[in-house]
Amino acid sequence: MAEQKAKPIFERRIFWDVDFDKIDYDAKYRFVVERVFERGDVEDIRQCRRYYGDELITQVLLNAKFLPEHRLHLAAAVIDKPVEQFRCYTLRQLNPGLYPY
Repeated sequence: MAEQKAKPIFERRIFWDVDFDKIDYDAKYRFVVERVFERGDVEDIRQCRRYYGDELITQVLLNAKFLPEHRLHLAAAVIDKPVEQFRCYTLRQLNPGLYPY
């Protein structure tokens, strides 16, 4: 009998727009990892790393379409990769916004 990992314990506020009690952590892993790194605190990120493992988290974050800029740098530090390797960084460079006056 395979041992099932304990579900991660996240703050409900991270998933404010979905039914928190019905989140399928395994089927929707990309959504969960991206949302935790976008809106979670240090403990949420620890829970995410414990549950999914650094290899899967690295894959998801490098291929994410969007992360806020300040969270992009946090994610880069957590997985020890330069921001230039992130898809969301490349997409941001290709579509610059208005100049921030």
